[in-house]
Amino acid sequence: MNSVRAANRRPRRVSRPRPVQQQQQERNNAAAAAGDRDDDVPADMVAEESGPGAQNSPYQLRRKTLLPKRTACPTKSSMEGASTSTTENFGHRAKRARVSGKSQDLSAPAEQYLQEKLPDEVVLKIFSYLLEQDLCRAACVCKRFSELANDPILWKRLYMEVFEYTRPMMHPEPGKFYQINPEEYEHPNPWKESFQQLYKGAHVKPGFAEHFYSNPARYKGRENMLYYDTIEDALGGVQEAHFDGLIFVHSGIYTDEWIYIESPITMIGAAPGKVADKVIIENTRDSTFVFMEGSEDAYVGYMTIRFNPDDKSAQHHNAHHCLEITVNCSPIIDHCIIRSTCTVGSAVCVSGQGACPTIKHCNISDCENVGLYITDHAQGIYEDNEISNNALAGIWVKNHGNPIIRRNHIHHGRDVGVFTFDHGMGYFESCNIHRNRIAGFEVKAYANPTVVRCEIHHGQTGGIYVHEKGRGQFIENKIYANNFAGVWITSNSDPTIRGNAIFNGNQGGVYIFGDGRGLIEGNDIYGNALAGIQIRTNSCPIVRHNKIHDGQHGGIYVHEKGQGVIEENEVYSNTLAGVWVTTGSTPVLRRNRIHSGKQVGVYFYDNGHGVLEDNDIYNHMYSGVQIRTGSNPKIRRNKIWGGQNGGILVYNSGLGFIEDNEIFDNAMAGVWIKTDSNPTLRRNKIHDGRDGGICIFNGGRGLLEENDIFRNAQAGVLISTNSHPVLRKNRIFDGFAAGIEITNHATATLEGNQIFNNRFGGLFLASGVNVTMKDNKIMNNQDAIEKAVSRGQCLYKISSYTSYPMHDFYRCHTCNTTDRNAICVNCIKKCHQGHDVEFIRHDRFFCDCGAGTLSNPCTLAGEPTHDTDTLYDSAPPIESNTLQHN
Repeated sequence: MNSVRAANRRPRRVSRPRPVQQQQQERNNAAAAAGDRDDDVPADMVAEESGPGAQNSPYQLRRKTLLPKRTACPTKSSMEGASTSTTENFGHRAKRARVSGKSQDLSAPAEQYLQEKLPDEVVLKIFSYLLEQDLCRAACVCKRFSELANDPILWKRLYMEVFEYTRPMMHPEPGKFYQINPEEYEHPNPWKESFQQLYKGAHVKPGFAEHFYSNPARYKGRENMLYYDTIEDALGGVQEAHFDGLIFVHSGIYTDEWIYIESPITMIGAAPGKVADKVIIENTRDSTFVFMEGSEDAYVGYMTIRFNPDDKSAQHHNAHHCLEITVNCSPIIDHCIIRSTCTVGSAVCVSGQGACPTIKHCNISDCENVGLYITDHAQGIYEDNEISNNALAGIWVKNHGNPIIRRNHIHHGRDVGVFTFDHGMGYFESCNIHRNRIAGFEVKAYANPTVVRCEIHHGQTGGIYVHEKGRGQFIENKIYANNFAGVWITSNSDPTIRGNAIFNGNQGGVYIFGDGRGLIEGNDIYGNALAGIQIRTNSCPIVRHNKIHDGQHGGIYVHEKGQGVIEENEVYSNTLAGVWVTTGSTPVLRRNRIHSGKQVGVYFYDNGHGVLEDNDIYNHMYSGVQIRTGSNPKIRRNKIWGGQNGGILVYNSGLGFIEDNEIFDNAMAGVWIKTDSNPTLRRNKIHDGRDGGICIFNGGRGLLEENDIFRNAQAGVLISTNSHPVLRKNRIFDGFAAGIEITNHATATLEGNQIFNNRFGGLFLASGVNVTMKDNKIMNNQDAIEKAVSRGQCLYKISSYTSYPMHDFYRCHTCNTTDRNAICVNCIKKCHQGHDVEFIRHDRFFCDCGAGTLSNPCTLAGEPTHDTDTLYDSAPPIESNTLQHN
């Protein structure tokens, strides 16, 4: 397309200045005429100058200097030989001390006066009428003239007359321009230095060229400057032998010029104040600038570039842009304002193999289409640009485009911030991407960008959206305060999300759904309104080494057949469950630390499955693990401790294989099994609980096999309320209460268990309980209950209100005890002797008489202990109310 356009474009119109030889001849003729006029000076004026006493006049001047003629021009090479001043304050001239009388005598008093005694102010006034080359020549006369001729104010006036800049524009090397504040610059005269750097150039200044070439005497010494009325004419002069390839475009609006750049020219705006606002180049029919093969190292800077067609929606404008950069060219675009009002296409298009521009410090904003479009294997470096408020994406990268994009500010887009798709790539570093209407960064259709140390925040939908087999590496970014998820991964996409901070989102942190995959590694995910990581609908990511904490909801939520490998993460201090697994999901959770949650550690419900192994689960306000409603996980080799509501709670028809775990130091039972649940517990160590070891009630079942249950504060195993578990080959020992207690119409099958060294005794069966027993060994228990009864002690003496020893208990009608009160056999015999008493049953209780809750004090127990009514079972566990928050 570009080659066709180049072949068919109109021929460039060139208006060349008059040849230098012709201008030189005119100046020589003018000088000869001036000499002739000198010969015609009246004799009386000559006599007056040479009369008596004239030799001693301090004002006597000579037409010819005694010094040899010097040639000088203000180019960098020629001006380096001239002396420079050391003026320290650029805006003020320091007063010059009078020259000492010891100065070397000069051959003529007039020259001596001019060089030594004429006041600085007068010399500077004279110098103010000189142009740059004459100033350089004057600087070669003497040290004093060198200092005065290098006065910054003189050079500032000359500089602004030629270049218009109100601050020096430095040009230290090809392709590099920047403005400086004179007061902060280390060089004593930045105006002169910049003049040297910019001297050889062509100027596009409409209406000035005719004036310049019509007044050769006025602009003597500026032969290296060329002036044109149009940019096209200046580009046509690129072949002139004395042309340096530098074009200054002065203040104005330049419309519909044919700007095709095929050579390494440099074009820069020249205007006072904010330069780019004053130099405007606009096209209404074709691309405003087209860079073609041959324009390697071209430079365009400090101007506004607009494409403003009359028919803004015409489809043929898809091929028209503010800037079009084609194959095999690498121009520099610097400090430009780029605007397109066309509703199709893009403002900047970089396309084709070898297209590799540098676009920096530009403002690509308020366009009615895409801001920057990089496609078809194009590359380039794009740094420190402002890209905002564009109707479509701020940046598109497509079809193997692979740019390097650093420190850009991409914001307030009316669409997505950055969109990479159809195998687009790119390296994005330290960009600030925020407040775009859709995602801050979108990756689609095999695109594979690398995004490093960017801030992606306050997106009106999400932060990063990877879909339809998108890939990409997102490393060490800050992703926060987005309205939807910080990162979305869906539809077979497989990105790498590593080392990011993902926080304070108005929804979740990372959301993986619709067969999404990905590696989510080493991120800090916190403070999000919904789950830190959510995995659903057959998605299967790898989630590892992350910190997921302080969420307003849960930590990790796996649902709707979600999968994934979740390992070596730290999940803590979340408001709801640390990990949820539900609705047919089957994740694998390994070697995680899940702790300090405000509810449950890991919560399996509604047919949630999966594997939970080698994790540390501790210090939760509710249970460490809860399993309910058909869930059937495999829970292996975990350490579960510090739960304020128990270690593991299985309820409402929950299942599960709970094997080889260590469950200890929980505030209530190590394992709860209730309400028709039927788990399998094998080879677990359940010990040092602050309540019982295993508590089974309300129809709970289960197979308990080869577990070690020891050193628990209450019964090693408590079976209650119509439950019927099977206990095989367990060892239940060293408990601070009973070994096994069965009560409230429960039954059990006990086979091959060893029950020994428990404080209250080995096996206790309440009234009406029938069990199946085979090959159990009940031995060497301390039998503290029977010993207390035989000694005539109140059972409260050995239980306090923290334990519930099983024995005969009674009620005293004389003392008006209620159904909630119980009295031990020794108190009936001693304290309630002669009262109307009734045997209730053989069961678990503590003695209310000994506790001091009856009207008459106990004569056996000593000091009374005030407490509530007797409870016949351990306190029930708190079930998670997580579902209420979904």
